[in-house]
Amino acid sequence: MKTILRTDITVAEICDGFVYNELEGKGLYGLGGALTIQPEYQRNYIYADNGGKKEQAVIESLLKGYPLGLIYFNKVAEDKFEVLDGQQRITSIGRFVTNKFAILDNGNPKTFESLPTDLQDKILRSRLLVYECEGTESEIKQWFETINIAGVPLNKQELFNAIYSGPFVTLAKREFSNSQNANIQKWSAYIKGSANRQDFLAAALDWVSKGDISGYMSRHRNDDNINELKTYFNSVIDWITTVFRDVTKDMQGLEWGSLYELYHSHSYDPAEVSGQVRQLYSDPYVTNRRGIFEYILGGCQDPRLLDVRVFDKATKQSVYERQTREAEARGISNCPLCAIGDTTNKTRIWAFTEMEADHVTAWSKGGGSSADNCQMLCVTHNRAKGNR
Repeated sequence: MKTILRTDITVAEICDGFVYNELEGKGLYGLGGALTIQPEYQRNYIYADNGGKKEQAVIESLLKGYPLGLIYFNKVAEDKFEVLDGQQRITSIGRFVTNKFAILDNGNPKTFESLPTDLQDKILRSRLLVYECEGTESEIKQWFETINIAGVPLNKQELFNAIYSGPFVTLAKREFSNSQNANIQKWSAYIKGSANRQDFLAAALDWVSKGDISGYMSRHRNDDNINELKTYFNSVIDWITTVFRDVTKDMQGLEWGSLYELYHSHSYDPAEVSGQVRQLYSDPYVTNRRGIFEYILGGCQDPRLLDVRVFDKATKQSVYERQTREAEARGISNCPLCAIGDTTNKTRIWAFTEMEADHVTAWSKGGGSSADNCQMLCVTHNRAKGNR
C-alpha cells in the first residue's frame, strides 16, 4: 500500500461542501465533494454521545493549537478519496463549522458563527496531517481492521461491517443502525446497547444466523435487500411481545434468538404467563430475575434458572443440632431417610459436613427457604431426592 503525507489540507478545505445526514447520524461528504467521510465500512458517528464531550474536545484542541493526530484517506480514484481513519474527528469539525453544536467559551455556549472572527479564522486555517493511502481493497480493509479511532476500539460488529461492506450492509445499517428509527425504543426493551455502536444490527444478525454472523454476512454481502433479516427479527420481537405482556428491565439483553428457536412453536396463554411473571417477581427466594422468562417458557421445570435462595449456614447448623439431639435420644440416624431405611445407616449419626440442607416441601411446590421447611439429609439421600 502506497502512502503520501500531506500537510497542506486545511479545515476550511475539508469543510467545503460538508454534508451531515441527521437521520442516519453520519457525515457524508467534504473537500468540495471529493471526500466521502463515512464509507459503509466505517462506524456511525459516536462523538455526539454522552453530551458531546468528544466532539467538543476536538474543537477545543483546534483552538489551542493542539495536533489532532494523523488522518488517513483512501484514494479511490483520481482526486476522489474516502476517510479510512479520522471520520469522527472530521465529522466533529464539519458539524461545528456548520453550527450543529456549541462549545463553551468562558462559560458561555458558542456555535461557530457566534465565535469571534479571529477564532473562526484560527479554526478554518488549521492544517491537518493527512496520509493519502492507495492499495487494493483487501489491503485497505486489512489496514482498517488494525486501527483504533481516538482510543475507541472497533467492536466486533463494526469490524464485520468493514469486512463485508456492500449493498447488504448499507441497507442493514439504514434499518438497524439508525438512531432515528421509531422502533429503537421498542427494541431497547429486549436488546442492550445502542444503534450507533451496531448493537441492534448485531442482535438481528445473530438471531437470523443462529450465531454465525460472519458466515451470514459473507453469503449475503451483495444482496440488494434485507427482507429475510427484517422478517426474522420482527418475528422474534413480535413473539416476545405476544407471550410476555409485562415488560421489565431484566428482559434486556437475554438470548431471545435462542429462546425463540427453542420455544416459538409452543403455545402460551399470555394472561397466565403474566400472572407467573408477577408471582415470581414477588417471590423473595428468587434471586435471578433474568432467569424467570426462560423458566416460564420451559414450563417451570428448571428452578436452577432462578437461583432460588438456599438456606444460610446459621439455619442449617440450627436444624442439624436439633435433628441430631432428637435422633440421639431415640437411637436413630439424624438423617430422616436413613432412619426409616433398612441399611446399616439407620442408626448412624452423620457429621454436619456429611449432610446437606433440603426443602421439606420443594420450592417449586410452594416451600420456602425458612427453618421450618428445612431438614438435613445425608449427601446420598439429598442428591437422590431431587425435586420430588
